[in-house]
Amino acid sequence: MITLIDTVESTASTNHDMVIRAADGAPEGHWLRAVTQTAGRGRLGRDWASPPGNLYASTVVRPLAGDPTAATLAMVAAVALDDAVAVWLPGRVMLKWPNDLLIDGAKLSGILLERSGNAVIVGIGVNLAHHPEGLGRAVTSIAAIGGVAPDPAIFLETLAESFARWLGRWRGEGLAPVRDRWLQRAHPIGTALSARLPGSIVHDGLFEGLDAEGALRLRLRDGRVETIHAADIFML
Repeated sequence: MITLIDTVESTASTNHDMVIRAADGAPEGHWLRAVTQTAGRGRLGRDWASPPGNLYASTVVRPLAGDPTAATLAMVAAVALDDAVAVWLPGRVMLKWPNDLLIDGAKLSGILLERSGNAVIVGIGVNLAHHPEGLGRAVTSIAAIGGVAPDPAIFLETLAESFARWLGRWRGEGLAPVRDRWLQRAHPIGTALSARLPGSIVHDGLFEGLDAEGALRLRLRDGRVETIHAADIFML
């Protein structure tokens, strides 16, 4: 797979632009990076602050017959991003389901998947030089941890190579190696978590790992293990 990285100074959203490019035939390996975004988005429609100095990038994946489920590309993106961050902050990142990267409990990045026809757009934002304040939850950046913030263009080159490698394993070997790597980098079994599901349903319990498809397994207080496919997860 040939990697192609385009950069624009400003756009509303790299995910939105990549949806258009995918419809026009953009192949796998095509990345779009923006120096800044004016309408960046996170999961569940949240705004994503986008000052210059951080990474805002999107790529396209075209799932094939026999591939694992498209939703598990979030896990591919997480382990690829973990590998990239480790170049600058080795051993500092911990993964939290489904695809959060945390440093000392504070969120470093965001991953957003969007389906568009026969393509999946994978958007990734990483706080390299800056992080927002006053969100009501802990957020950090590579610079704030004491590292030297990498140039976003250089960081994306590292990330694109890592993503291509893990995408190849996902496609050639199935989800298992991606899932295993995710578990190696995640909080330990038995970690107390709170899962906030659609419909204001809340399940508190202990982390019991992932099922074969990457869904979260949560042991509840009554001993039952709940399998969770979509939720906001908080460490207790």
